[in-house]
Amino acid sequence: MTSTTTVTELYAAVQLHYARQVQLLDGCRFAEYAATFTADGEFQHTPGQPAAHGHDGITAELTRFNKRFDNDPVQRRHWFNMIDVRPREDGLLDTTFYALVLTTRPGVKEPVVGPSCLVRDVLAFEDGELRNRSRQVHHDQMS
Repeated sequence: MTSTTTVTELYAAVQLHYARQVQLLDGCRFAEYAATFTADGEFQHTPGQPAAHGHDGITAELTRFNKRFDNDPVQRRHWFNMIDVRPREDGLLDTTFYALVLTTRPGVKEPVVGPSCLVRDVLAFEDGELRNRSRQVHHDQMS
């Protein structure tokens, strides 16, 4: 981010980052999703489970987590909303947002909504692109 970047431009960049990121996640393109993190990025998404670290660790964790859908023709969609972006003096960005996961199965009329989560990210600009340094997902039903 440069000093001439406006709040609107920054917010749009964050939303674009998240739009690309969740489409990779929902498309089960886990290595590409992991590449949206810094090389030493941390990803913690399941309560009580340790965080995954680095591109290989994040890819492995998502592959493991999604094995439960191998024989289930499910489509999951992550919906990020109410994004709050707070620039830090060191150039990093703290973001907080709500996430819902919608699960749809063929032949089932209504999707299942849940979990509902609060997500806290630290984002960094690398080579002009936003990347996650960390993601902490807090499930509302666990609070």
